[in-house]
Amino acid sequence: MHMASPLISPALTEQMLATPLFAGLPPDEVLRIAAAAHSKRLTAGEYYFLQGDPAERIYLLVEGRLKLTRAAADGQQALMRVVTPGTLFGALALAQAGDYPVSAQAADGSLAAYWLPLELMGFVQQFPALAINAMKIMADHVQEFQERYLQLATERVERRLARAILRLAAQTGRKTDEGVLIDLPLTRQDLAEMTGTTLFSVSRILNQWESQGLVKVGREKVVVVFPHGLVRIAEDLPGKKE
Repeated sequence: MHMASPLISPALTEQMLATPLFAGLPPDEVLRIAAAAHSKRLTAGEYYFLQGDPAERIYLLVEGRLKLTRAAADGQQALMRVVTPGTLFGALALAQAGDYPVSAQAADGSLAAYWLPLELMGFVQQFPALAINAMKIMADHVQEFQERYLQLATERVERRLARAILRLAAQTGRKTDEGVLIDLPLTRQDLAEMTGTTLFSVSRILNQWESQGLVKVGREKVVVVFPHGLVRIAEDLPGKKE
């Protein structure tokens, strides 16, 4: 269904202005692109698309959070990224070819604006900066996955796990009395899949960190108590928690 006016709001326009795809465009032109958007609202657990679906829509998350996951040949799901409001996902559709390489699942109630590739291409013809921005986004995604691959190939498990937890805390962290809660259901198996290691290794390291006062862990819950301690591990810096 074509989007109605309630989504064309100052909040959406502000998110679009801060999104790399629309960088450099005048606000009135961004509003024109917003007016051409469609909307899709999901409840927690539903999917915007599944891995292997034809890449037919480019999305911008307006409300909620998503988990981007990739299934291995044995059916195991690996959490690749958490998407927060103001972030594009499904950007592969900009190339008008191929299938989505990941699944996009709502972690809680979510609302996304989306465009069909041909709709955005019409705006690309009017605003060439969109094409340049799209190429930059694609290049950034390639670089990100190259860096993740390099980490899996060369870094110790402790560093990979610390980096993953810090990245999730930056994306979804919420301050509590205990520390920074990763405000997302997160199992130790999720962390194992994100970091290319085993459930046993993740459990052992988290238990060690908890005894050192770096984190607090529970069922599908991780609280970062001492972020600087994790940064030291992630960056392989000397020193221990005082």
